[in-house]
Amino acid sequence: MTSPELEKISLTSGNDTGNTGSPDQPAGEKNGYPSIPEDALIIIPVRNMVLFPGMVVPVTIAREKSLLAAQAAMRTNRQIGIVLQRDPETANPAQKDLYPVGTRASILRYVAASSEAHHIVCQGESRFRLVEMLDGYPFLVARVEKIQEEPEDSVDIQGRMVQLKQRALEILQMLPQVPKELSDSLGNVTSAALLADLMTGLMDLTPDEKQEILETTDLKTRIDKLLSHLTYRLEILRVSKDIDEQTRNRLDDRHREALLREQLKTIQNQLGEIDDASSEAAELSEKIEKANMPEEVHTHAMKELNRLKNMPESSGEYSMLRNYLEWLVELPWAISSDDRTDINEARQILDEDHYGLEKVKKRILEFLAVHKLNPEGKSPLLCFVGPPGVGKTSLGQSIARATGRKFVRVSMGGVHDEAEIRGHRRTYIGALPGNIIQAIRRAGTNNCVMLLDEVDKLGSGVQGDPSAALLEVLDPAQNSTFRDNYLAVPFDLSKVMFICTANMPDTIPGPLRDRLEMIQLPGYTEQEKTQIALRYLIRRQREENGLKPENCEITENAIHDIIGHYTREAGVRNLEREIGSVFRNAAMKIAEGSAEKVTVDSADIPDILGAPIYEGEIAMRSSMPGIATGLAWTPVGGDILFIEASRVPGRNKLTLTGQLGEVMRESAQAALTLVKARAVDLKINPELFENSEIHVHVPAGAIPKDGPSAGVAMFLALASVMMNKPVASDHAMTGEISLRGLVLPVGGIKEKVLAALRAGIKTVMLPARNKRDLDDIPEEARNQLQFVFLETVDDAIRAGLINHEGAIDTENRNK
Repeated sequence: MTSPELEKISLTSGNDTGNTGSPDQPAGEKNGYPSIPEDALIIIPVRNMVLFPGMVVPVTIAREKSLLAAQAAMRTNRQIGIVLQRDPETANPAQKDLYPVGTRASILRYVAASSEAHHIVCQGESRFRLVEMLDGYPFLVARVEKIQEEPEDSVDIQGRMVQLKQRALEILQMLPQVPKELSDSLGNVTSAALLADLMTGLMDLTPDEKQEILETTDLKTRIDKLLSHLTYRLEILRVSKDIDEQTRNRLDDRHREALLREQLKTIQNQLGEIDDASSEAAELSEKIEKANMPEEVHTHAMKELNRLKNMPESSGEYSMLRNYLEWLVELPWAISSDDRTDINEARQILDEDHYGLEKVKKRILEFLAVHKLNPEGKSPLLCFVGPPGVGKTSLGQSIARATGRKFVRVSMGGVHDEAEIRGHRRTYIGALPGNIIQAIRRAGTNNCVMLLDEVDKLGSGVQGDPSAALLEVLDPAQNSTFRDNYLAVPFDLSKVMFICTANMPDTIPGPLRDRLEMIQLPGYTEQEKTQIALRYLIRRQREENGLKPENCEITENAIHDIIGHYTREAGVRNLEREIGSVFRNAAMKIAEGSAEKVTVDSADIPDILGAPIYEGEIAMRSSMPGIATGLAWTPVGGDILFIEASRVPGRNKLTLTGQLGEVMRESAQAALTLVKARAVDLKINPELFENSEIHVHVPAGAIPKDGPSAGVAMFLALASVMMNKPVASDHAMTGEISLRGLVLPVGGIKEKVLAALRAGIKTVMLPARNKRDLDDIPEEARNQLQFVFLETVDDAIRAGLINHEGAIDTENRNK
C-alpha cells in the first residue's frame, strides 16, 4: 500500500537530494532553509522508547517538527537521529530536554495514517552523542559525534558474551509462546555489542534503564549491567514457575481427593456407614418432616434434598442448595402464637403505653374487636399517619403486646428495588429472600404483627417498583399464596397483621394508598407533652444515663420550661433529647463527686441548656405594621409563618421574596388586588399605590414554601402596611382568598391550630367553612384558644387590625 505522502515524495525526488530544480541548488535552500552539514543529523525526539543499534522498530510521529524531519530525511535520503526526551510531557523539546546519547537510524518505510499520527519503520545503525543544535531549520538538527565501539576480541568480552547468550536462551525457554526462530537468531549472533543491544531492546525495562545502558560506552560495563537485569528477571520467572507448578499440584491433589471421597462414599454405603454429608442430609430430612410444611412445599423440599444427596460437596451449588433448604426448614410454616384479644386488657395496655390519642386508641380497639369476633375476616390495613415523634411505631408495638403476638419492624424508607420485597432468584450469588420473609423468620411465628415503617418513602428505579410488590403482600385476597423469588414456593401471609406508618399520605403510591385506612395522629399539646415526659421520658432517660430516682429529679415546672422555651415540635423526640441533656449534666456532677443528689428546677434549665430559643418570638416579630402571623402545614406537623410587607417610594411595583412557590406568589398578587379594591373602605389614598413599591417577604428564605392558605395573612399584612396599623401580635390566621374577598377553606387545621398553641398564640382566625374541623382538635387545645371564623376578608380586617374602627362580630368568636 502506498500512501499519498510517499507518492508525492517519489514524484518530487529526482535524485538522492530530492532536488527538482537546478542541480547546483541544495535541497535545503530550495525549501527555504540551509543545507544540512555532513556531520549533522536530523533529530526526531521520542517518548518512552529507546532505539538500539541493530534493531528494526516502528516509530509513531505526530508532532509537526517530527513529521517535517521524517519527510526531509526521506527526500534527501539521509539518516536520522532517534533521541529519548527526558520529560514525556514536553511538547517542543530543546537540547536540554533530550538525553545526550541517541541512535543513528535509517528510515526503511514511511506510512501515513488517516489520523494525524504517521509511522516510520527505522533500523538502528550506531550510537552518537549530541554536540550542539543548529538553528534555521523547521525541525531539530544537531551536530553529532559518533561513538566508536571497542574491539570484542578480549577474553573478558567473549566470556561475558557466552554468559549473556546462555542467560538469554534460558529466559526465552521459560517464556510461553516464544518463536523458535527468535532463539535461533540470538544463538547465531556473533557480535557481543549487537547481542547486548538486541537483548536490551527486547527486555521489559523502563525507558530510563534502557537509556542508561545505551549511554554506557564501555562494552564490558554494558554487558555487566545487562547481565544484572537478566539475572533479576530470571529469578522472577523461576519463582513464578514454581508457584504455577505448586498451584497445579494442589489442583491435581484436589481432584484426587474428590475421587477418593467418592470411592469412600461408595465403600461406606456398602458397609452401611454414613459420612458427614449423609448425616447432614439426614438432619435436613428430619427438619423437613418436623416443619409441617404444606404438601406442595414438602414435595419440593424433598426433591431438592435428593439433589443435595447426589451432589459432591466440592460443587459450587452444594452450599447454595444447603442454604436454601435451611431457609425452608426454619420458616414458621405451622407455628402460630396464641392470639389472646382481650379488649379490656388491650385498652389498659394502650393507656399504659400512650397518653392522649383517644380517637386513635378507639379505632385500634374497634379493629381488635372486629378481629376477635371474626378472626378469618379480612380486616382493614391500618396506616398511622403523622409527624415524627408522635408514637406511630410504639403504637404497633402496643398492638402486638395487646394481642400477645410477636412484633417485627420492616423499614420501607429508601427501598427502591423490588427484590428487597420479593427476594432474589437463587441463580444469583449471595441471593436471599426478601425483607418480608426475613422478618417472618425473625419473628418465628406466621401470625406476627409486622410494622411496615415509612411507606411514604418508597422509591422506584430500574430494578422495579417496590410499591407494586407490596400490593400482593398487603392484599388479603392474594397474600395467602405469596411467592418469594428465592423460595419459589407459596407462603401464607394472611395470618400476619400488617400495620403501616407514614409522615405524608400524599406521597404513598395511589394503588397502595387505596388499600390502607389512614389514621391521623396529630401533634401533642403542651399538657400532653408534660404528661408524656412525666410518665415515660424521664424514667427512660434516667435509666439510660445510669441514674436512679434517689439520685436525680426533674420538677414539673422544669419540664414546662423545656417544652415552652426549648422545643417546638409536633412530637416529643426533641423533648426527650433535652431531658437526656439534663440527666447527663446531673450524671457528670454525681460521677465527679460534687453532688450526691441533683434536683433540677426551672431556674437551673438555662445553665444546662443555654438561653431560651423561642422566648417572646411572636410579640417581638409581629408588633410592627406590615407583619402578620400565618399558619402552615409541613410533613413534620404545623408551624407558624411570618408574612412581612414593606412600602417604599417607587412606581406601582410588587416584589416577592422568600423562595415562594407559584401558588403562593399568586396569593400575594390576589391579596394586593383586594387591598386596592377596598382602598376607599379602608381609608387608603388610591394614589398611594401608584407612588409606592411594595415588597412582600416570607422569612426562612432557604426553605421552599407554597400553597394558597397564606392568602388571609398576606392580605392583612398588606392592609396593615398601607393603613399603618399593626396586626394583633397574638393572632394567627390561615385561609385562601378569592378576588371577591371570600375566605375559602384549607386543610391541615388540626396541625396548624396545635402549632399556634405551641407558639403562644391566643386567637386563631379560620375560614368559616373549616368550623367543622374543630371537632378533630383536642379539647384541651380548644379551651386555651379563641377562634374567629371568617366569611370574607372584611371579617379579617375587623378581627386582626389593632385600633381599627369597627368591633369584632362576637357571633363569629368561638371559645
